[in-house]
Amino acid sequence: MSLCYPSTPKKLAITVGCFLAGAGLFAIGTHLSYVYIAPQQARTKARDEFVKERLRKKYGKP
Repeated sequence: MSLCYPSTPKKLAITVGCFLAGAGLFAIGTHLSYVYIAPQQARTKARDEFVKERLRKKYGKP
């Protein structure tokens, strides 16, 4: 805490800049997560359908 006291305008600007940079990285990560979730869900659904169909063929259940 001794480095942050007494606060100066320069330290405040650095703190705000670091906060905005972190918030920006968080926002980018959230955006990319939402962008790539639909293809992942489609792959998962296709894989599930493949496994179900294969089990139906193997065990002969409708």
